[in-house]
Amino acid sequence: MSRNILVTGGAGYIGSHTCKELAHRGYNPIAFDNLTRGTRASVKWGPLVVGDLLKKHELRQVIDAFQIEAVVHFAALAYVGESVEAPARYFRNNVTGTLNLLDAMAEASITNLVFSSTCAVYGVPDRVPITEVAPTKPINPYGETKLQTEKMLPWFGRAHGLNWVALRYFNAAGADPDGEIGENHNPETHLIPLAIQAAIGGGPPLRIFGTDYPTHDGTAVRDFIHVTDLADAHVRALDYLCNGGESGVFNLGTGTGHSVLEIVDAIGRISNCDVPMIVSDRREGDPPILVADTARANRVMGWRPRHSDLATIVSTALDWERMKNVPMAAE
Repeated sequence: MSRNILVTGGAGYIGSHTCKELAHRGYNPIAFDNLTRGTRASVKWGPLVVGDLLKKHELRQVIDAFQIEAVVHFAALAYVGESVEAPARYFRNNVTGTLNLLDAMAEASITNLVFSSTCAVYGVPDRVPITEVAPTKPINPYGETKLQTEKMLPWFGRAHGLNWVALRYFNAAGADPDGEIGENHNPETHLIPLAIQAAIGGGPPLRIFGTDYPTHDGTAVRDFIHVTDLADAHVRALDYLCNGGESGVFNLGTGTGHSVLEIVDAIGRISNCDVPMIVSDRREGDPPILVADTARANRVMGWRPRHSDLATIVSTALDWERMKNVPMAAE
């Protein structure tokens, strides 16, 4: 029989792609989401339970009702700027909510957890590419909440036998190659969909923050990883834990950086549309370069990105944005 896996935040961008991958690999994903940022339409490969991490009894209800065997934990608020403006909301949701989840798991004797973390735990790195042993110095409440969660996990391991993997991934991008799901953020803050929306007429000009970085073209460089490759990594991490793997953190990226202007050029070339742009000053705290060292995930979990070349990322994201803009046929 399929193993029932609770996917918190399963109606969100990466969570929904991971539900699809879990289902294709023989698991039964149970999406648990309060739908403040996720969408019902993204839940297609298992049931959706509408609930909130801040209500532990709702977590216990879904765990007991579906006899959950393991958890993949995405549910979090994830806008950096918003976290600076409303830190209490972020600590309450991301840290207290996760504490409720860990408590509910311990009460139900669930011992395997895959946690969706972030490269934001590193802050401004001392060197790149960034390894898992790099200093963790978050520069915003969002990154701090993820790091605080990571710090809770070993203690729950010691007290309750929790086995865990924290996946620190870099810039999630792209959309399901089959066109079934993609990014549906509101507001949208990610570079690639914003640039595509500017190019195909659905959004304002793209705002570029800084053209004076010490990079080859003056714009910031980031490591973009396709959301389908992230989904694959979460399922591999779950398999790894279920097969007795040791707890730990893993970076997820490609090891290759692309500048903002390289992304804009690729979108213009693939869409055959100009990307209107407005240049602004740098944002405080934005590092010039963020690129992952992913050797550990490659070595320990056998994970390697297969969809994360720039052409595939842009093409799948472009297809998704175009499909979103197609009017629905009248009944």
